[in-house]
Amino acid sequence: MNQQNYKNHRMIDPLYHRGIGILTLVTLILSLIFIVQNLGSQMLLSLVILSMLITIILIVIKLRLYVLKLQDRSIRNEENFRYYRMTGNLLDSKLTHKQVIALRFASDEEYPGLVARAQSENLSPDEIKKAVQNWRADHHRV
Repeated sequence: MNQQNYKNHRMIDPLYHRGIGILTLVTLILSLIFIVQNLGSQMLLSLVILSMLITIILIVIKLRLYVLKLQDRSIRNEENFRYYRMTGNLLDSKLTHKQVIALRFASDEEYPGLVARAQSENLSPDEIKKAVQNWRADHHRV
């Protein structure tokens, strides 16, 4: 696996992001063409196809959001435990979920210092990631 860093840490799942996305777009275009061509003669079928497509799109989006929310909760718990192991204290509850998620990339050596800096300077998640010197890769993301 490639060395992970700030420039390449974003996860792209080709099957999900490209495959399902392209198929959904093609299906949307084809269903719109069908609706336009059959507007007068098969109105009920056109509406059923469109409503099914919208339902499928909403299900795909919602399922993705559920998975990401669960992943974010797991990361928050893992990082809270990691910080507790190192310092004997829990993470400050004022840190946002996005800040904690960004902190997961910091190595153990720089983690407590970066947590303190994120708290005191209210660093954005992007600033936290850029401040990481020794990147701790996360290849198990969804």
